[in-house]
Amino acid sequence: MNHVIAGVQLPNGTRTDLYVHDGVLADEAPPGAERIDAEGLIALPGLVDPHTHLREPGREDAETVESGAAAAAQGGFTAVCAMANTQPVTDTAEKAEHILDLGVTAGLTQVVPIGAITQNLEGKALAELGLMNRSRAKVTMFSDDGVCLMDAQLMRRALEWVKPFGGVIAQHAQDSNLAGPGACCHESEIAGRLGLGPWPPVAESAIIARDVQLAEATGSRVHVCHISTAEGVEVVRWAKARGIDVTAEVTPHHLLLGTELVEGYDTVYKVNPPLRTSEHIEAVREALADGTIDVVGTDHAPHAPQDKDHAFADARPGMLGLEQALAVVMETSLERLGWEGVADRMSHAPAKLASLTAQQGRPLTVGEPANLVLVDPTARATVNRTDSSSLSRNNPYHGIDLPDPVRLTMWRGKVTYAKD
Repeated sequence: MNHVIAGVQLPNGTRTDLYVHDGVLADEAPPGAERIDAEGLIALPGLVDPHTHLREPGREDAETVESGAAAAAQGGFTAVCAMANTQPVTDTAEKAEHILDLGVTAGLTQVVPIGAITQNLEGKALAELGLMNRSRAKVTMFSDDGVCLMDAQLMRRALEWVKPFGGVIAQHAQDSNLAGPGACCHESEIAGRLGLGPWPPVAESAIIARDVQLAEATGSRVHVCHISTAEGVEVVRWAKARGIDVTAEVTPHHLLLGTELVEGYDTVYKVNPPLRTSEHIEAVREALADGTIDVVGTDHAPHAPQDKDHAFADARPGMLGLEQALAVVMETSLERLGWEGVADRMSHAPAKLASLTAQQGRPLTVGEPANLVLVDPTARATVNRTDSSSLSRNNPYHGIDLPDPVRLTMWRGKVTYAKD
């Protein structure tokens, strides 16, 4: 695992050679090092995804920790945070440790368990927040993602529970009274014409407004998952101006794909929250550029064919996201962010959010872990859903011409992906 990465460009534009010795960046070439010609390539710190669905245990037909970790490596990720809505739910210390161990066995990326906020995601009683944090898994992020924690008192208690150990509550912001189980399309002319249940922006912003005020009242940390609306962005912007400890993420699909794609009732485009219209897409792009949105989270949501092969209203929501995440950020946001901004939103900031800064999101300097991705800034390709390490094929970018950036991913000095 000794390498010389020759002639690479860092995010700040500096050209250099990187030396990897026993999983760490060294100050000179180690003996017997393998040379990697990186002329024309850019080295980014390994990407960190704060929002991944790996499906194991319970739905190994859609994804396993190993296949999801392979997809992550193919996308340039050296750490992924695994959401708790597995079967059974990750709501105890033992279950969190099981996810951790599956990731270690896979050995392709750091797999970080996210614990449920409430038992079985039912929104009735808190899960073992403290015990999960004190376990080998050291859980610091908790989410009932997939469902919104509607009980304000329970949300306040969760925020209070995680404060002593610096934990964060990650909320799926969807007021179920405004966007219930049948809501599956952005509230618009399209939803009305297609006869699909409307999902209004206020269902997102109302929950964000409640939760940032609860975070202020408790002095705790709240994170907004997959923000998708201009209204939601404005609430986060207001909260940050008040000094409230809030972070927000945007998904690649909400940066690129629009409501009009549901016109053909293709269930690959069913996602929760739904694809939005152009004004919301521009709002989240601008918010990512100006820092109102802190991180990119893929919300990688693999589904087996039988879960998508239904009428649009009845199909499971969710899209693949790990392998094209960097490509979409480059396509939509590189001009505004620059490479240093991409490194921040996709590595440094999510590592901080997930309390991973000892190993992930580190600068590419001597003494730091050799977690990195080599990027070709000029390569492009038409996305083919079959060119995937995931077990599922619900890829919304199939057939779209996008950047094809990832040439090599390295985690702890081990090459976990190399493009042929």
